[in-house]
Amino acid sequence: MSQKTVLVVEDERPIRDMLAFNLGRAGYEVQAVDDGREARAAIANRCPDVVLMDWMLPDVSGLEFTRQLKRDPRTREIPVIMVTALADEDDRVTGLDAGADDYIVKPFSQRELLARIRAALRRGTVSADEVVTVGQLKLNSASLQVTVGEEIIPLSRTEYRLLEFFMRHPGRVYSRSQLLDSVWGGNVYVEERTVDVHIRRLRKALTPSGYDKLIRTSRGAGYCFSPREV
Repeated sequence: MSQKTVLVVEDERPIRDMLAFNLGRAGYEVQAVDDGREARAAIANRCPDVVLMDWMLPDVSGLEFTRQLKRDPRTREIPVIMVTALADEDDRVTGLDAGADDYIVKPFSQRELLARIRAALRRGTVSADEVVTVGQLKLNSASLQVTVGEEIIPLSRTEYRLLEFFMRHPGRVYSRSQLLDSVWGGNVYVEERTVDVHIRRLRKALTPSGYDKLIRTSRGAGYCFSPREV
């Protein structure tokens, strides 16, 4: 298995050096930069497997840079873990809503950080070359693409995983905690409200095709994917 690459985008040199040292010792190849301009150059040269993104950067906010990465088809699937001292729930939701796949608050333990990186890499692994279809909605786990007819539906990595879980487990109501465990992973510590954020974004992406109606809200219980709505 090839060595995984982690891009560290952090403007505080002591933190950047500490992350680079510990990640290197854990077996990762590390690219460490201090602003968005250098990060773009590093990504243009080689797409990393994971990005650790500081919220506060000198030339662009980590939020905006994350949005840019998730809008670009070349970098959309790269997991982004937001690394910040902002610990309020609203800040977490803002970070995740910007497209971050995970969120970790400073100060943090190296064990927790490494666990989150491993989880992000596991979620990015394609395990089956198969297509799941519901009506004209098609999910291809080899190409990681979702299409309706000939049109590609742009989704972030998290929305893709969420839709894939729904399409492979139709007709059953799942609570927010069950979705967090199944889609995000049991060792990723995010608020249950995160599920609502990504459900809303997934529905928005599917709305032009009308397939948003397949994701039903069960009041007080959770969410259900209902192919019978087609």
